[in-house]
Amino acid sequence: MTGEDAGAGRAGASRPGAVKGGLRRRAAAPADALGVALLVAPLAGVLQSKALAPIALCGLLGVVVLHRLRRGAWPWPGGAATAAALGLFGWALVTALWAPVAGLAAFTAVQIGAFVALGAAAARAVAEEEEGARQRLLRSASIGLALGIAAAGLDYATGHAIRGFVRGLREPPDTLMFGLKPAASAMGLWLPLLAVAPLPRWLRVAGLLAGAAVLAWLPGESAKIAVAVGALAGALAWLAPRRGPRLVGAGLALVLLLTPYVLGPVLARGIPAAGWPPSAAHRLLIWDFVGTRIAEKPLFGWGMEASRNIPGHRDPAPPEVLARFGLTTPHAATWIHQAERLPLHPHNGALQLRLELGIPGVLLAALLAWWLGVAAARSAAPAVATAMLAAGSVTGMLSFGAWQEWWVGAELLALVAASGLGRRTGAPPP
Repeated sequence: MTGEDAGAGRAGASRPGAVKGGLRRRAAAPADALGVALLVAPLAGVLQSKALAPIALCGLLGVVVLHRLRRGAWPWPGGAATAAALGLFGWALVTALWAPVAGLAAFTAVQIGAFVALGAAAARAVAEEEEGARQRLLRSASIGLALGIAAAGLDYATGHAIRGFVRGLREPPDTLMFGLKPAASAMGLWLPLLAVAPLPRWLRVAGLLAGAAVLAWLPGESAKIAVAVGALAGALAWLAPRRGPRLVGAGLALVLLLTPYVLGPVLARGIPAAGWPPSAAHRLLIWDFVGTRIAEKPLFGWGMEASRNIPGHRDPAPPEVLARFGLTTPHAATWIHQAERLPLHPHNGALQLRLELGIPGVLLAALLAWWLGVAAARSAAPAVATAMLAAGSVTGMLSFGAWQEWWVGAELLALVAASGLGRRTGAPPP
């Protein structure tokens, strides 16, 4: 073999490594995949909220795959919060043994548990990103929020002309406004990211105020309360960056643990709700029914997804219950006849956890809440992380089902974005 041939052989032998190294250098940053998801998610959520689940799935998968291409290793999830979350879904899988529909319970436990594990892996990947990639992520999230909030406001102002056009409706019905509520809740969850966007301070402040104003104007009381509580929690964390987030996490844990014990006696005495909006009054009937079912299986619960199939959930409330809440007026009669005692889920995350997963599930969820508060305290932007934690918790306590894929996807996008805020100097790793 000549020297020239030997050199060519050595070059050929080294080429696979060089190719791998080149792929790692050319691969986009993992945070860019999350940035794309947060860029399109707000507007897509306005048009169809169920689109948030596949958008989140693709975004999180993109983060993990790009991390593997760049770093040569998978970002395996870890940390106390991840352990509590996966323990929760592990227990949920166990409860399939006595759930009303075992197959549905097992499928949901595995499906949502895998989704959460993917989110935890993506959070670890984004946490290792460089500052430039994080800034691009926040810029994309800001643009996405601006587009989504503007579209939601314009749609509401025009009698849902945008969403009606997408659905091929010449005259959109009034009921179409209910579709804006999920989008408003998701955007209220992500809104605090504007506070640390790579924009001039005046523009950040204007964006936060304008976004909060539009969300407060849109239909849906839960989103309004979530934005307000998120702002208060963020202010607390700004004033006390180490203790404030931990207080919020501890407060959420206590709410999860104590809600059935506090709410039950109050509902048993009755609350005059004759003049309440139907959605709010109906929640009282739902929570009252759930409380009676919790008392029947207080330790281990009815099993994962039992809310959809629990005995008596489609029945109307009996007359004595309606009388206890003052819902015997002509105004109440206009809607009470079609109000099921438990339509799909309890509209309260704490009650749903206790109803379906019993005391072990609530304890694991409380641990998760505490560790999320600790993680927010370790963030380089604790006010933003705490505001998102509080806003998401309020929505989970008042509105959607705990296992709805689109809402879980929205929460995971917020979680991974929060991990991209970085850690404060001297904070231990999660």
